[in-house]
Amino acid sequence: MGMWQPYYRQALNLTKTSILRHTVAVQHKIQARFPPLFSLKIDPKNEHQRHLQLHCHQLMHTMGSINCKEYNTTGNVTPKKEQSTGGAVGSYQSKCTRSSSISKDTNMPAIQIPDIVDYTDPVAVCNASDLKENEMKQVDFDEDTRVLLVKQNGRLQAVGAKCTHYGAPLNTGALGQGRVRCPWHGACFDLETGDIEDFPGLDSLPCFNVEVSSEGKVMLRAKRSDLAKSKRVKNMVARKPEDQRCFIVVGGGPSGAVCVETLRQEGFTGRLILVSRENYLPYDRIKISKSMNLDIEQLRFRDEEFYKQHDIEVWLGVGASKLDTAQKELHCTNGYVVKYDKIYIATGCSSFKPPIPGVNLNNVKTIRELDDTKSIIAAVTEETRVVCLGASFIALEAAAALVSKVASVTVVGRDKVPLKAAFGEQIGQRVTQLFEDNKVTMRMESGITEIIGDDDGKVVEVQLADESRIPCDLLILGTGSTLNTQFLAKSGVRINRNGSVDVTDFLESNVPDVYVGGDIANAHIHGLAHDRVNIGHYQLAQYHGRIAAINMCGSVKKLEAVPFFFTMIFGKGFRYAGHGSYKEVIIDGSLEDLKFVAYFVNEADTVTAVASVGRDPIVAQFSELISQGKCLGRGHIENAENREAWTGKLLEPLPLVR
Repeated sequence: MGMWQPYYRQALNLTKTSILRHTVAVQHKIQARFPPLFSLKIDPKNEHQRHLQLHCHQLMHTMGSINCKEYNTTGNVTPKKEQSTGGAVGSYQSKCTRSSSISKDTNMPAIQIPDIVDYTDPVAVCNASDLKENEMKQVDFDEDTRVLLVKQNGRLQAVGAKCTHYGAPLNTGALGQGRVRCPWHGACFDLETGDIEDFPGLDSLPCFNVEVSSEGKVMLRAKRSDLAKSKRVKNMVARKPEDQRCFIVVGGGPSGAVCVETLRQEGFTGRLILVSRENYLPYDRIKISKSMNLDIEQLRFRDEEFYKQHDIEVWLGVGASKLDTAQKELHCTNGYVVKYDKIYIATGCSSFKPPIPGVNLNNVKTIRELDDTKSIIAAVTEETRVVCLGASFIALEAAAALVSKVASVTVVGRDKVPLKAAFGEQIGQRVTQLFEDNKVTMRMESGITEIIGDDDGKVVEVQLADESRIPCDLLILGTGSTLNTQFLAKSGVRINRNGSVDVTDFLESNVPDVYVGGDIANAHIHGLAHDRVNIGHYQLAQYHGRIAAINMCGSVKKLEAVPFFFTMIFGKGFRYAGHGSYKEVIIDGSLEDLKFVAYFVNEADTVTAVASVGRDPIVAQFSELISQGKCLGRGHIENAENREAWTGKLLEPLPLVR
């Protein structure tokens, strides 16, 4: 292409970085700066020259606003055979609504032309000197809109101020290299694009154009369509009838919900089916054991119209009965047999009922799905005597949610203290005290040996391990779960003894085009665990859905997950990030006041996990540290006067090898 190439690149860069408006003056500026593109004689037989001059003339009529950014592809520029061949693929940039390609010549690179976007007038929000390097500041754009302003590497960037999950203020979160992590639950957002990169949540942040005036004022402009809400959905491609491929996502939980959306965001234009055993659209499952009086409209991620708009077929009340990988067919419980090109399986767990005599009596309940909590609420009155078997998070959350609604609640657990395996004995003892302070009876180092019912088949009391009996009108079992992979028998997909499935770092099983994630995946995580692990965390399930979708679309995205767990009990937020065995728990702060950080240290004096209550954003900071490929050792936390000094490592250069 000779001399044309550098001028062409400069013209494109001008559209991304210069202060341009759709005016005659701008057109003159382009012509003045790039005369060879407009005045040079064109060889009519040279297709490249004719295309380039056409693109540059088009640029004069399609200029966006200041700092307008391109639409970045996350896949290859030239799609592989299995990739979408149409639609915009990749990560939404708030500065442009979409991108359009002019060239129809497949030998030419696609030219992304930013469309004009309706922006507000500039608003002064603060002085540029108000922010130091690596500082976050929440500013007011208007009376209804808060903005997170960040200065990093000498550059100012602005995104929405609230986490799109539950609305946590991001200015109190963990700042990493080019991204911010939610202080409450660890969701992570790119500061350049606002895109969500780690979960929980579904939506991304709006972005704002930033400039500094000659007076040193930070001036922000917002896309008008973003002002009405504090979150946005990344751009999705439309279904193309000529694309005959079919991708199936099995499982309507958090992992499947993220996967179907990401597939459309990553450019998949074929048929897309979400198979869900429940009769509800995907919903926020973690709320059901914490607040049992919510209906589906308050819990669901998206409404029916959303899935119709994006051509996502949702089969509710339908399960998977058999997978035939040789024929690439999924057999469903509604009698349908569907051929697939690629399939993602995230069928999750089912509650486990231990073989206790009387376990099938009426009013013996489990908590896993929305219908479970509906059944529990229907059985509850002010006179109900509730027993929760198990000292797991599910059982404890149920006890905390019900104690103010019933006559009594008793928790029966086999360990000395609840949550001992996860948090250790010290924290477990404080949890016991928290429950007893809130009128929950704790019967630890015990169990239920028999469930006794009346003539109507309803439970009336339970017998404990010491043969004592306590009255019971409602028994809730928090006794673990089993993985829903039975339908994979004889499919060729290798299943472990616990029902989990080993996957690669790209979430593909041993069978090509069969991807597995969520609770049933035995996968690698970021950190010290060298072996695969099977972890049933909500955040991890959503992350798996995104990674699987990106890889199904033909891009290459490796798992780099840091497990992050959270719960709310009696108004106290418990956070936990990391994974691994430990020999010692170092407590910083006050257990009595429930304002502490717990460092879990292993035999090699390495911190494998961090937990906290009332000390945000320390767990989010640890999660970000591990995600950067760094580690925390005993030496970093030995100084009791300043145990949080290690958080400065977040802004140090990333390791060269990751």
